[in-house]
Amino acid sequence: MKTGSMIFSFLQVPRCRLHSLANNCGQTFHSFSNICENNSSVRLLGSRIYGLQGGHRKKWTRRPITTNTEGSAGTKSRSTKQEILSETISTSSTVNVKKTQLGQFPEIQYCDIHQEIAQNKDLSSLVTVIVFDIETTGFSRENERIIEIALRDLQGGPNSTFQTFVNPQRSVYNSHIHGITTQMVSRPGVPRMEDLVPILFHYVKSREKPRGYVLWVGHNARVFDVPFIINEFRRCSTQIPPNWLFVDTLPLARQLMKSEGTKLPSVSLDSLRKFYEIKVDGPAHRAMEDVNTLSLILPKLTCDLKLTLSGLVEKSFTEADIINSKKKKNSN
Repeated sequence: MKTGSMIFSFLQVPRCRLHSLANNCGQTFHSFSNICENNSSVRLLGSRIYGLQGGHRKKWTRRPITTNTEGSAGTKSRSTKQEILSETISTSSTVNVKKTQLGQFPEIQYCDIHQEIAQNKDLSSLVTVIVFDIETTGFSRENERIIEIALRDLQGGPNSTFQTFVNPQRSVYNSHIHGITTQMVSRPGVPRMEDLVPILFHYVKSREKPRGYVLWVGHNARVFDVPFIINEFRRCSTQIPPNWLFVDTLPLARQLMKSEGTKLPSVSLDSLRKFYEIKVDGPAHRAMEDVNTLSLILPKLTCDLKLTLSGLVEKSFTEADIINSKKKKNSN
């Protein structure tokens, strides 16, 4: 779902005010905003990959492209040249990630993530909040594949979004749900998951705070999105980084429904969108559109629940929580 012009219109204009994270544990999301200085993003749709920034040295190969940036009046005023990867994406040094390092994270020991975060008084200096969504070939977490993934870093700024198709190396039979066809994900230049993982790691790393943590926020993430990501990473012989936490906003919607005087008819993302009167100008069930919608919902939802950033972290879960829950369920 593409957001309207009322909020998060930074997809069209260069400067906008965003609801951001609380910069201390005693304040809610609703109280904070920051200025988006640049609307550039990373998109790997089709055969083009736009250069990553965020403090990392660019190491790209050989194919220059020109992208437009917008002037102060929201009109295109100048062009900037970037370098992009060739159509064959590899797990080589072009993304500054060594193949032998994938799934290995020796540089930082994360013993008790929740405890360390709880002891930190300035969570805004420690936690990066990324809203995410995926589209898939079906509902089975074990047997189906991811075909699209989108992210938005809520701190905004340059390259705050990431979006790509993923080649599942199989036919897509549920195009009626999301509009993504086999032809769209199988054309040259669309990365397979094993090609995408090091690029995704590099992008997320570029958004992290020093020695920080990444809080992934998704709707129905615990049941659907996160198990899909875990299984896809396992197929690539890769682990979820130990500093990644996940939050599911669906239980928060249930909590809101139980609030006195709240007339939320269901806990679906579309229901939350209508409840908060968020306008969209595109269809649902495309990853970036749903990410934009949830990014607008999140500050309103946390405000209504009087939920601080520390409270949101307390509701988070890890890969180990998903795996242990599955083992417990199978043993019963």
